Amino acid sequence: MSSMASIARPGVLSLAIKEKSALFAAYMPFVKGGGLFLPSTKTYQLGDEIFMLISLLEDPNKIPISGKVVWITPVGCHGGKTPGIGVQFDENDNGILARNRIEGVLAGALKAIRPTHTM
Repeated sequence: MSSMASIARPGVLSLAIKEKSALFAAYMPFVKGGGLFLPSTKTYQLGDEIFMLISLLEDPNKIPISGKVVWITPVGCHGGKTPGIGVQFDENDNGILARNRIEGVLAGALKAIRPTHTM
């Protein structure tokens, strides 16, 4: 019998982004296929599978998105950065929908030089 741990089911995170400035700070346009930074103090590893339910601004409909952890800002990180994870959207219909919706909302703002949660 193997001593390896069993693979846990993917985590489910819910995120409601109510303001365009918060969306700008959370979006990760430099990640292939798009991604979001999710504030969290829970410990994750790079490559962990994540399932998210995202609601954007005034839209009452949540977008279910699967993805994987590609960025980690640990608790106590220097510079006062918010702890959390960056999740790359899977390249499926919902991941593409989320990226297109976010980039539509942020049209023009993506070229701005303002700090975000990741860069």
